[in-house]
Amino acid sequence: MQGDDKHAGNVILLQFACLWILAALVLAWCLVGLGFDLAPLHALFPGKYQRVVQAHLDLLIMSALILGFYGARAPLPWHVRWAMGVGAFTNSSLFLLMALFPGLDPATPAPGPFATLYLGYTLFSLTLTSYGFGKGAVTVLKWTLR
Repeated sequence: MQGDDKHAGNVILLQFACLWILAALVLAWCLVGLGFDLAPLHALFPGKYQRVVQAHLDLLIMSALILGFYGARAPLPWHVRWAMGVGAFTNSSLFLLMALFPGLDPATPAPGPFATLYLGYTLFSLTLTSYGFGKGAVTVLKWTLR
């Protein structure tokens, strides 16, 4: 492969997607262990089983979106690429945090400083992810119309 010309500078998107696919695989194995009622995994994930499933699926969906942007080969600004990659993880981690710490789950909220921090993290994640994928979509759309 030659330099960035084939990647339009977007090789970081491949790296992020690979990391999040690997994270999804780890969660898939955790789900298998939870299905077999392995006590250490139930201790690790005392929250709802469904939240681990959501984190797993969200990582896969975000990876697919990132790979789609990479496949388009449209040049994206560095800040959009990083917002996509980091936002994809933070967005998925919201579900994972609810599985690890059930008090963060809106279905069973526990008031306190961690709930406030989690709300701030949620807003940061949603903003970052929306910026990355939204700006990416607008950039690719403009690129296709030139």
